[in-house]
Amino acid sequence: MAAGCQRDNDRQQDMTMEALSDMKAPAFVFDSDEVARLTAQLANRDSIQTEPDRYTRHHYTSQHPQMLWIDRQGVGDKADTLLAWLERVETHGLSEKSFQTDLIRSDLMRMRALDFNETGNTINQVAARLEYHLTKSMMRYTQGMRYGFVNPFKLFNHLDIEKQDSTGRVVRYREVFDVHVDQPARDFLQRTANQVAHDSVAKLLADIQPASPFYRKLQDMLASSDNQQERMRIVCNMERERWRRQTPMAEQGKRIVVNIPAYHLYAYSDTGLVDMKVVCGAQKTKTPLLDSHIEWMEINPQWIIPMSILEKDVVRHAGDSTYFARNRYNIIEKATSKKMPVSQVTRQMLLSGKYRVAQESGSHNSLGRIVFRFKNKFSVFLHYTSNPGAFGRDSRAISHGCVRVERPFDLAQYVLDDPDEWLLDKMRISMGMNPETTQGKEYMRSFMAKRQDDSEEPKLVGYVPVKPHVPIYIIYQTIWPDQYGTLRTWPDVYGYDQQIGKALKPYL
Repeated sequence: MAAGCQRDNDRQQDMTMEALSDMKAPAFVFDSDEVARLTAQLANRDSIQTEPDRYTRHHYTSQHPQMLWIDRQGVGDKADTLLAWLERVETHGLSEKSFQTDLIRSDLMRMRALDFNETGNTINQVAARLEYHLTKSMMRYTQGMRYGFVNPFKLFNHLDIEKQDSTGRVVRYREVFDVHVDQPARDFLQRTANQVAHDSVAKLLADIQPASPFYRKLQDMLASSDNQQERMRIVCNMERERWRRQTPMAEQGKRIVVNIPAYHLYAYSDTGLVDMKVVCGAQKTKTPLLDSHIEWMEINPQWIIPMSILEKDVVRHAGDSTYFARNRYNIIEKATSKKMPVSQVTRQMLLSGKYRVAQESGSHNSLGRIVFRFKNKFSVFLHYTSNPGAFGRDSRAISHGCVRVERPFDLAQYVLDDPDEWLLDKMRISMGMNPETTQGKEYMRSFMAKRQDDSEEPKLVGYVPVKPHVPIYIIYQTIWPDQYGTLRTWPDVYGYDQQIGKALKPYL
């Protein structure tokens, strides 16, 4: 059989398109201009669903389109190479139909068998179909497997409306995704076309395959599942892995991962794991997805109330001294740093942006006793809470966007690089915890003997730098290892799997 196939291939190499034209039968007369015309016709008639589709149409409707697969020798091995990869797309949770695999396969067989006729399958019609479908599928497959079939920035940052004008037109969406992922350069598809033209297809297709071990595990899960809902969850998580980003599981050393669907924080290191429950943002104030580095901690922080919360919850209490006193809110004029009498500040003044409202530090503060700070565009951070009872709930999507951590002192010990015991005790004392060192206990005895007001609290430390900075990843994975390393499924609390599934529809 192999020898017979080789003879067929050798015979096909000898039989060029021009040689077929000598048969004089209209179905066998190869005309490169006619192929170009028919390919442009296919492009103009085809629907455009993706950016690669748009590129393919433009390529073949330009004034002098370059043929990437078909030449006067016929169609070469690079078409077979692409077809071999397309025939495995279902292992990635995708559909062969979305890549015209059947059409490509049948037309390649027709071309190799010289099976042409004048009723829709002339040599030029078959060549045009192959040229167009091979390029469209190549562009779809290459960009999707290398960068993801869904653009997460376009998807997630256009879900939640933040502001509309008087006519209902969307003025601004709320951003929730700022992860450092690879994005295709503007000329990526053009460079792909050049590689096809120069017959670098095999290397290109091999190089773009996702290589993470987690992706391989998801493929194994997909292969063994026949439950449609479970398969869809797996496919959505595979798509996340195709967004090439720094994967926390692939790193070494310290790194913190907050997985929103699990409502859990995992602080990994080379020596072990610190994990704890977390509270995340509510549906209307989702915790954003991001990566950054924890740079410092604040003990007993003030809470500067964001404008969004000010507008929603605070301004209606303008002038109400009882409300501001009960919550220990102070109004500060930004220009002078002067504390303003509540009775003198109107609703309009609070909304002007010239004043800030800050909650005094202490056990009652909404941020709790400690905040873990890291740079990000959303002004979110990790912190404790004045309402620890929330950690007992099963569904913990209730915050304004920040992440509340269950055991903040354990996390503080984790992020510090070999801290001395006196620093840790100063932090304990400042956070209202019992000291553990002799020096700390002596300090507390002296403080308690000298204080004149029962409400007075010791504050030995405020700003604590974290060096080296500790990477933090706030992720959204509905399949992810738990604290025991067991791969588990988690609920789609923000509906992101559903949105990814909709966006993947052209490929499913």
